[in-house]
Amino acid sequence: MKQLLDFLPILLFFGAFKVYDIYVATGVIMVATTLQMAILYKLDGGLQTMHKVTLALVLGFGALTLGLHDERFVKIKPTVLYAFTGLALAIGLWILKKNFLKMMLGAQLKMPDPIWRNLTVIWISYSLFMATLNAYVALLYTTEQWVNFKLWGYAFPLVFLVGQGLYIARHLQSDEKEVSS
Repeated sequence: MKQLLDFLPILLFFGAFKVYDIYVATGVIMVATTLQMAILYKLDGGLQTMHKVTLALVLGFGALTLGLHDERFVKIKPTVLYAFTGLALAIGLWILKKNFLKMMLGAQLKMPDPIWRNLTVIWISYSLFMATLNAYVALLYTTEQWVNFKLWGYAFPLVFLVGQGLYIARHLQSDEKEVSS
């Protein structure tokens, strides 16, 4: 159910755009994301930091889009989200010497520290790539082309997650093994 819940706002956004326009679609994704987060909150008893950031950006950039009647804001929101993610992970890893990815997922996944470091670098690279790709499409293509890219561009995260899963599977440790901190 949670996987469907992840894709529901973008599917509703796409449908609203095809039937109406970018402004109706923006309102739809704002409402859909708010409902999505309410459901996640009810199911999990809270929201993860990334959920909170996503909700804030969807509502903030959506409000700017609707209030200023300027579609550039909703189109650049994914760039900001991906850049924020990549930069937060990079600052954590290389400046603060903390692995935020391990801090968020370490209770569920037991892996050696070098693997967590590699995985974080992979996430940093992916996030910055996606930020750049969205900015490129948002700035140089029509709104309709950008919306199509948003829908079909979900192939990128799916391929990334499958690749990441294959990488992680080789390095998972059982609870009985010692995991370095």
